[in-house]
Amino acid sequence: MRVRGLALAGVDVFEAERAKDVREAWWSLPDDVSLVILTPAAAEALGPELPDPRFLTAVMPL
Repeated sequence: MRVRGLALAGVDVFEAERAKDVREAWWSLPDDVSLVILTPAAAEALGPELPDPRFLTAVMPL
């Protein structure tokens, strides 16, 4: 997965294969999260739920 390298830097990584799992992970993020880095597929799965005022979000390039 493209995000596994971030875990080596101490970043909490939530992997999700299906759109349903992406949305479940999104809504279960802890309150102390301030930045969310998404893959393009995860951003697409969230669709209208982005942008979200709870977090600063960034989408990784393809």
